[in-house]
Amino acid sequence: MTGFPGFIAGRLLGRLAKPETQYFILVQPPFVRRAMDEIESIADAASIPLESFVIIEGDITQPNLGMSNSDLQTIQYETTDVFHLAAVYDLGVKKDIAFKVNLEGTKRVNDVVCSIKDLHRYNYISTCYVAGKRTGTIRESDLEHKAGFRNFYEETKYLAEVEVERLKGLFPITIYRPAVVVGDSRTGEIPKYDGIYYLINYLRKAPSILRLLNIGNATVRLNLVPVDFVVEAIAALAQDEQALGRTIAIADPAPLTTAELFDVIAKDLSGRRSEFSLPQRVAEWFLNTGISPGVTGLPHFAVPYFFIGQSYDTSVADELLARHGISCPPFASYVSNLIDFVEENPPK
Repeated sequence: MTGFPGFIAGRLLGRLAKPETQYFILVQPPFVRRAMDEIESIADAASIPLESFVIIEGDITQPNLGMSNSDLQTIQYETTDVFHLAAVYDLGVKKDIAFKVNLEGTKRVNDVVCSIKDLHRYNYISTCYVAGKRTGTIRESDLEHKAGFRNFYEETKYLAEVEVERLKGLFPITIYRPAVVVGDSRTGEIPKYDGIYYLINYLRKAPSILRLLNIGNATVRLNLVPVDFVVEAIAALAQDEQALGRTIAIADPAPLTTAELFDVIAKDLSGRRSEFSLPQRVAEWFLNTGISPGVTGLPHFAVPYFFIGQSYDTSVADELLARHGISCPPFASYVSNLIDFVEENPPK
């Protein structure tokens, strides 16, 4: 597994942990101490010997992922399943870092994956936003396009998925495309506040007043998925032969519009929904002005995501996940838990 001890990778490792299985975790040197602490917690929770987890110091941007020759040989001969989650998940990431980590890093992971002697499954974690500036419905089978991108995160995750896609047919691969990942639907836990949390924290400033004017719109849908749903979906489908060779959108099949999201959050915070609506053009203009970030807390690079004219078809995901009894909970059913977590852990 790469990407540990990241938020999703940490939870996924905990979900996958079971007796009589060896886990090799690639960890960058600065994060080894934190990784060791998290692994101890995972081992205790799963009642698994600590020796079942092996931390390998490395870096996906280096040849052979920065591993020693002995570690590389161990991976090549003893690994059966790979989970590649390491990436820079930042909409404002600079070009050189994005290309080095997201694209070149994935190429290097691919190289190692292709050298594994008994590969059962290569699980690659992509994103719905490989769709870039495309509009309309994005099918799970859709990938290559020339519509352009909003930032280097989207562009490099797209180029990285293209590289993984090319290996399909040669190796056992499943690609997962999560939408916007939010906190745990039960505990609300999340390591950082972005995406929908900009709106939550905006309304928290003065709920009874700010809820009056809805700054969302009735046409654009923002697709949100709680991290526990994402982890459960990946864990189940990684062992499902029907998912082999497929690209799967880990997304909400019935996402709310941004206006509906505004009202759901406002209702939870103040007990009442909005009274008036701001025209979409006016809202988009204001959010891009110089004073907006200080007032709303929404940085300019995040504004386009509240005005994306695209939706994600989840036909493949719905069919496969239904067999495992897994479905994405509606946002309204867990928004209170997200807000409670923010209230207990206010942004600094």
